[in-house]
Amino acid sequence: MVQVIGYELVEKENGDDFLLLILQGGIEAVKSETTGKMYFTARTVKVPATFDEDTCKSIIGSQFEGTIMKVPTDSYSYMIKETGEEIVLKHRYEYVTDTDAILKEQIINDELVY
Repeated sequence: MVQVIGYELVEKENGDDFLLLILQGGIEAVKSETTGKMYFTARTVKVPATFDEDTCKSIIGSQFEGTIMKVPTDSYSYMIKETGEEIVLKHRYEYVTDTDAILKEQIINDELVY
């Protein structure tokens, strides 16, 4: 399950506005690669929406089926707003339906099949 925890108004390069829903998954325990200590977190992702702003406001708190998956990417720098620390990440998060999550976990990558 994921929950809509907010929305964000974004301006495109051409000046048009569009809305992103901010989705959050369930609580999970994670071990810090730096300290080795456990902490709790929840994955969050922003997903484009075709709703107007009033609709986005009205669905905050709504829950629906799906999950937020960690997806490998090329390395990139990311600034942690709260601390100002710059870190290098090799992943991003994306929302997927439960069916898509099962398929991604079960299907073998073509490059691995001989």
